[in-house]
Amino acid sequence: MSTRIAKRLSRLGTETAFAVSAEAAAFSAGGNRIYPFHLGDMNIPTPENIIEATVRAMKDGKTGYCPNYGIPQLREILADDINRSHGTNYTAGNVAIQPGGKPVINKFFLAMMDPGDEVLYPSPGYPIYESQIEFHGGRAIPYKYVEGENNFELAMGEIEESITPKTRLLVLNDLQNPTGAECSDEELQKVAELAQKHDLFVLCDEAYFDIRYEGRSHSLASLPGMEERCLILYTFSKRFAMTGWRLGAAVGPKDLIDVIAKLNVNDESCSNHFIQYGAIEGLTGDKSGPEEILRVLKDRRDKTVEILDTIEGVRCFKPNATFYLFPNVTAAMKKKGLTDYEQFRKSALHETGVSFCTRRHFGRPLPDETELYIRLAYSGIDTNQIEEGLAKFKTFVEK
Repeated sequence: MSTRIAKRLSRLGTETAFAVSAEAAAFSAGGNRIYPFHLGDMNIPTPENIIEATVRAMKDGKTGYCPNYGIPQLREILADDINRSHGTNYTAGNVAIQPGGKPVINKFFLAMMDPGDEVLYPSPGYPIYESQIEFHGGRAIPYKYVEGENNFELAMGEIEESITPKTRLLVLNDLQNPTGAECSDEELQKVAELAQKHDLFVLCDEAYFDIRYEGRSHSLASLPGMEERCLILYTFSKRFAMTGWRLGAAVGPKDLIDVIAKLNVNDESCSNHFIQYGAIEGLTGDKSGPEEILRVLKDRRDKTVEILDTIEGVRCFKPNATFYLFPNVTAAMKKKGLTDYEQFRKSALHETGVSFCTRRHFGRPLPDETELYIRLAYSGIDTNQIEEGLAKFKTFVEK
């Protein structure tokens, strides 16, 4: 007999960057050299003091269940850390520890969205937003970014025009994957005004808040009247090079955090116990590890942009934050006589070994899109490999 899978699974998408990763791995297994720009993973080691604190916690017996909200010490320390950077007034009661940042997305929609509610989300954007909205019966309403003078900018007019009486939630990923965009103070103020005018609650995905090389990050939750209508998605993955450790947090109004903690009980009981002591060390201990992570990433960013700027038919912004670039390759693809993203991506992979995602891996393209983009993640590739791989990519594009 055939297995009867629930119909709702037809509405569930995936993170397609992992499919590109699998394809690259298969190509590599055939004896080919791969230059991995496809996945936002990190080949930078977790700082040693975090590892030592985690091992110490295991040896001290922190290997059983812990509170479903997370251990009180970490919740309090994380609230204080966010208050220092955001100017907010959170306490431990505003924090629920999670097994990564991604679970915050699912639990946010479970807690805040009823079937038929409309949710504004970025496209291009992290594909899990679109997937989870539709899986839980919501209506996913995309908004876009446009090329500005120095980086991508929100299409603010279109966002406001998309709001209807059924619009309940808005997803804001600032600093953004895949474009590297960050909201200006004016954009954040406008989003805050729209949220308050239309009584919208906002998921602030701040996974890359601390991955910045120039300037200072700002949060929507810091603005007057917004702390009580924002849920911050926090993750230890990027700031401390802990992608595989799977630890994050939901930070927001206590009544919502209580609901999310209840979902914790139903989903995973609690987050990993001993890893939370490593996270405490990351937040309170030696800061040289995170500083070195940023130094390495900045060098990679600078080298990647430097080479891309020499490639005919490619133009690229130099974001102040994240570890992503979203170069416009419209002219490059035209030069090669290509209009299909997958043909361009696969040709590049098989002819050069350079593996990347395209715009189509970040939500359904919008009907009026005419420009073509690829995403390069430089978090998992060393500088010498960036130089070698992009030299081959340059030859591929220009020949």
